[in-house]
Amino acid sequence: MTEASDLVTWLRAAGEPTRLRLLALCAQRESSVSELALAVGQSGPRVSRHLKILCAAGLLSRLRCGQWVHYRLAQDPAAARFLQALVADLDPADPLLAPDRRRMKAAGVAPAQDPSARSRLDEALGAFIATSAGAGRRGSALVVGVQHHAMLASAIRVALECTGIAHSRRAAQAASAFVKREGLTCRILFTEPADGPIGADLARSGPQYEAVVLDRLAPLAAPLSAWLAAGRQVLASAGRLWLFERDESLTARQDGATTQPLARLRQLLDEAGFACERLSPIQAGREHVLAAVAVPAWAVRAASVA
Repeated sequence: MTEASDLVTWLRAAGEPTRLRLLALCAQRESSVSELALAVGQSGPRVSRHLKILCAAGLLSRLRCGQWVHYRLAQDPAAARFLQALVADLDPADPLLAPDRRRMKAAGVAPAQDPSARSRLDEALGAFIATSAGAGRRGSALVVGVQHHAMLASAIRVALECTGIAHSRRAAQAASAFVKREGLTCRILFTEPADGPIGADLARSGPQYEAVVLDRLAPLAAPLSAWLAAGRQVLASAGRLWLFERDESLTARQDGATTQPLARLRQLLDEAGFACERLSPIQAGREHVLAAVAVPAWAVRAASVA
């Protein structure tokens, strides 16, 4: 649940015409100040002031790309949930919003993430699974989040049977087409985000997967703790869990100090009942991702006693 004070802060920040336009643009792609100023037809300093307010409210995050700074929607789960509902309710043809997109398109602004960088990230995720899977194939795998196809292919190859969970119909269709085209075998299921990371039916089935992959690189509503709890619920006692999480979403402030993403991820895995076997940063273009491999903590303790 979201605290009322946070909602008030977000509503105050978003409840101004220019800032609402900026949020709508950043929902389409990450952009620099100059690109956003061009789109809304205002000066750079004025747009910068609006962006500063949105960042302070936790609705936008800054992403440094060399000498440039880009802005994109915040990845914090609660803020992402608020933004998803806000943007989904906006009419693309609204006379306040449509001209902004036309101006940005007319200026020939490049896509937020070039295909080669996206491909490099996908390949890096797949390689991480392949190199940390160990020898032999596992009986069954569950992949939650199927937007990265090279990663999905690696997960399919480490198990005899595979099930993939998509949180949008478009992602499910794309993953199914990829699996068919590559001659792979994987059952792709569509689960509404409101039904949880893996859906009610799979959650009720209990531990059954020897490999569980959690790909959290798409904008998500449920917090990481909920994903880890769901993964723990369906992971077999001797199973292994892979996790991909954005670096920026793990930066938190506790008792006035900033918790580093690596330490924060280890803490969350520990709280969820996992022992971290491997933790690696992955960078591709503007994307900074943390990749982890973990096993049930009780299994590690039992092995040490034996």
